[in-house]
Amino acid sequence: MSKPPTAPSAAVVCTRTGFDWPDGTPVLDDFQFSVGPGRTGLIGLNGSGKSTLLKLIAGELTPTAGSVKVVGEVGYLPQHASLDTHLRVDEALGIAATRAALHAIENGDGGPPCSSEVESLGEREEHFTTVGDDWDVEERARATLDQLGLHALDLDRTIGEVSGGESVLLRLSALLLRRPDVLLLDEPTNNLDLPARRRLHDAVSAWSGVLLVVSHDRELLERVDRIADLRGGEVHWYGGNFTAYEQALAVEQEAAERMVRAAGADVARQRRELADAQVKLARRVRYGDKMYARKREPKIVMNSRKQEAQVSAGKHRALHTERLQEARERLVEATEAVRDDDEIRIDLPYTAVPPGRTVLTLTGLRTRYGTRADLEVRGPERIALTGRNGSGKTTLLRTLAGELPPAAGTAEVHVPHRFLPQRLDEVLDHDLTVVENVARYAPDATDNRIRARLARFLFKGARADQQAGTLSGGERFRAALAALMLAEPAPQLLLLDEPTNNLDMSSVRRLVTALHSYEGALLVVSHDHRFLRELSLTRWLTVESGGLTATDPL
Repeated sequence: MSKPPTAPSAAVVCTRTGFDWPDGTPVLDDFQFSVGPGRTGLIGLNGSGKSTLLKLIAGELTPTAGSVKVVGEVGYLPQHASLDTHLRVDEALGIAATRAALHAIENGDGGPPCSSEVESLGEREEHFTTVGDDWDVEERARATLDQLGLHALDLDRTIGEVSGGESVLLRLSALLLRRPDVLLLDEPTNNLDLPARRRLHDAVSAWSGVLLVVSHDRELLERVDRIADLRGGEVHWYGGNFTAYEQALAVEQEAAERMVRAAGADVARQRRELADAQVKLARRVRYGDKMYARKREPKIVMNSRKQEAQVSAGKHRALHTERLQEARERLVEATEAVRDDDEIRIDLPYTAVPPGRTVLTLTGLRTRYGTRADLEVRGPERIALTGRNGSGKTTLLRTLAGELPPAAGTAEVHVPHRFLPQRLDEVLDHDLTVVENVARYAPDATDNRIRARLARFLFKGARADQQAGTLSGGERFRAALAALMLAEPAPQLLLLDEPTNNLDMSSVRRLVTALHSYEGALLVVSHDHRFLRELSLTRWLTVESGGLTATDPL
């Protein structure tokens, strides 16, 4: 296991940091963390506090205890960030004022003033101050946009309608132009198609300052210098990329499992020894009682020996009991070191679709953004919809879900269906509990029935009574998935839009398990090809403006 950067080299230092949500829910307590130059990948289970930590470092949240100190300027790319589509590209990049000052100087407003122009001296000096050292800002902006594949975005045009992936890349471009001392990225490859992901990977590889990135993108994590694994409120450090982390973790887990076996064997041995000791002590007591009854020695001697035997027996029993307790504690400690991620185990028989039943029919469909589609889905087909950012995948799903009217043609869904969008707040009411959110989709189900089924989604006991707004990203996703899969009538077609966004690797495994239990038809949009390959898909379709094209599995 690697060590964190020492204080002199650290650009970010958290000292005994604590943070609680307004309702009192603790996230971090007495937290110690430091990160220095280089690329650091921050991983951990959903709800472990990764995004909260980035917000504390960025100054968007204030710690409730301790301190967070940062050396230099911070650039922060959050998970969910929308752009005002009425802005010009240069405004979104944060360079509009610099460009305006630069153009004013180039147009002659920055030269030496004549006597009649003395009153504008202050304004001209302000232009030079605004530009500072950024005389090449336009060239750098154009190069950065091109580097991230945003060739079509002219600096003077308004953003207009951009895809989720293009929005992420544009915000990242703005950060790269600022050249901050510390760059924080929270799940930056969400919504990015494969070419865009590769461009972002290259940008990360080229970053020479301090970089802290939260991600479940394995390829991105292969580009980092170290892994910081946040679990149990502490950070565990591993040198190298994600492959090196997995290798080190496998060694750790193998050792932990050996410790569990050894500790378990020790508990069994101590139990046997305690039982044997109790049998021997019982025999001694019976023998002493027998000798006392026969009165072969003076009474005072017999009483003394009996008292000594009782004291000795008590000590002997206490010794073995203490050894057994210590063995049990070692077993508990060894067991806690072994990772055991709970899985979603559900049975959804009412979602089953007969093989010959028509589920979905698209005839001459054209969406409002021009995507064309002709398609028939029969039975429990599992279909992946892939394509470039901006190709219209999300619009197609929203059209199928009935949220957007088609511009032409028809989209007929012949079975009960549900749509899981990228933005989970379209499914969940953050002011309601998990139980109450599920009840909105299954109003006739009893409270006990809902709770019993939520337990299969790992919302047990008090967890089911948490407000949706207090859940982590992965927990919110689980709650939204539960609400849709447990809905009444049971959905026989699920439409999923980038379902692995914001999910840690454990949560992705849980999603795969849940979808294997689902017996209906499935249409899923995702750029996560590793996830798609685990879904036992029957068809892969690429979404293009001209229509749907069958492709080979990636």
